[in-house]
Amino acid sequence: MTAAYEDVPFSELLHHPAATARRLDTVRALRLRRRDSGDLALIRADQLEQDSAVVDFTARLLASLVRTENTAALRQALPEALPWSVFLPEDDVEGMLTELVDTARGAAALENLAPIALLLAQWRHSAEIYADPALHALLTREPEGDLGPVPMPEGEAGK
Repeated sequence: MTAAYEDVPFSELLHHPAATARRLDTVRALRLRRRDSGDLALIRADQLEQDSAVVDFTARLLASLVRTENTAALRQALPEALPWSVFLPEDDVEGMLTELVDTARGAAALENLAPIALLLAQWRHSAEIYADPALHALLTREPEGDLGPVPMPEGEAGK
């Protein structure tokens, strides 16, 4: 089995493009490290297509399981896939599953996984708050009384 990825300086691709590209014969992807910017990934087009097909299949399978009332299986598997989900209240777990299915289907259709990563990060942050009783109390305490109407932002009146 080939390794998932290998770190390579970006300059190696610039100076030895053919040799660097041949390294994809032994790894799934190359992580191109850059000094002054975010790293890049170099992956074969067929690998990208395969990964996209798997994401699409997984999103559709997940959506089908939720629609056919097989949420018990998803709930049972959730702590294995997302260990931090055990800190979420039951209602939030249901909401997360619904959002995850919808987002995964949309992201697969767009061939863009960023919305799934963002959603998982947001739910993980929620779990972090529930896991810390002092932080949860601080963030959920109600202010004393009604704070009144929210004023119109300056420059917005009369538009």
